[in-house]
Amino acid sequence: MKATIRVQLSIMMFLEFFIWGAWFVTMGTFLAKAFSATGGQMAMAYETQSIGAIVAPFIIGLIADRYFSAQKILGVLHLLGAGLLYMAGTSENFDTFYPYILIYMILYMPTLALVNSVAFRQMKDPAKDFALIRVLGTIGWIVAGLVIGFLAWESDNVLQNTFIMAAGAAALLGVFSFTLPETPPVVDKTEKVTVRDILGLDALGMLKDKKYLVFFIASILICIPLAFYYQHANQYLNELGMEGAAGKMTFGQMSEIAFMLLLPIFLKKYGIKMTLLVGMLAWVVRYLLFAYGDAGENTWMLIFGIILHGICYDFFFVSGQIYTDFKAGEKFKSSAQGLITLATYGLGMLVGFRLAGYITDLNALTDGGHNWYDIWVLPAGIAGAVFVFFLVAFKNEKIEVKE
Repeated sequence: MKATIRVQLSIMMFLEFFIWGAWFVTMGTFLAKAFSATGGQMAMAYETQSIGAIVAPFIIGLIADRYFSAQKILGVLHLLGAGLLYMAGTSENFDTFYPYILIYMILYMPTLALVNSVAFRQMKDPAKDFALIRVLGTIGWIVAGLVIGFLAWESDNVLQNTFIMAAGAAALLGVFSFTLPETPPVVDKTEKVTVRDILGLDALGMLKDKKYLVFFIASILICIPLAFYYQHANQYLNELGMEGAAGKMTFGQMSEIAFMLLLPIFLKKYGIKMTLLVGMLAWVVRYLLFAYGDAGENTWMLIFGIILHGICYDFFFVSGQIYTDFKAGEKFKSSAQGLITLATYGLGMLVGFRLAGYITDLNALTDGGHNWYDIWVLPAGIAGAVFVFFLVAFKNEKIEVKE
């Protein structure tokens, strides 16, 4: 890969995840403080991610695989998203905030598959090269959290600024996307178009492969407990009195960098099954640490639980994206990435966000706090069950990583 292309892809990944990390982590705290939102309302707000992820394969299958260059669609979606983020940040109540964030996430979630598609198309050996590019996305997420912590937006109760910051970054990426390497459609647009093509369902043929089907099911199930972390971790840490919670949560992304670089080595030596199992087990351990941790003597449990994010995310999500690219046919790599986005950020988290909101409201205390022990034990148990299912049902498969 040319150095200039590597730099371009790295900037793309940095901005893509800076935008997301700039507002998503602290949205629960923002909604609770600014709008006195209930757990159910927080679930509605976070579910917009899942709705966007479910729509994503249809958009990708229509425009990126068949008609328009991926980098151009990426630019248009981010420019539109910049305006929506600004409107969300200036909303005065939950009822006006929700429509903006819903439309925004419907536009944003397809970009996750698009940036992967643009990156993969430039790589001769994705299993080896992708992690080195994707790590810049992690750094982008870290920088966003550190900015929030440095400016003390949590303690000063001005988290609406996070949406304004994200809007600026989205506008920048929108313009920058038009300078990215040309990533034209891979399907001949003169071919007869069927409903299956328009909806981007070609990648569903991957589910005929028993190994990938088991992986697909496990991906949906493991995202149910995952949703608890994204929706309530920042709120939990702030309720415990941890100062600069958003900044400290970037320790997870810092560890993600290290494990991202180790991922190709681990994949080559142990195969996809062991890699995914390690990622699942890390979720169990993390939630148990949260259940028993506190802001006093057991603060180390909270910090260790945060640091585990590197294993939790890289060894399941990033390896899953690589595995999906490995399994996909040449024609439908974008559709395949959209499919795994649907499974993880869509179906699994849709159930997870709703369950997390219900459980959190169920454990609300009269003083405005929550019984967090009971909240965290449940996702730990679910993650443990998925771990056992995958251990028994999935047959190991090694992905060749070229030297």
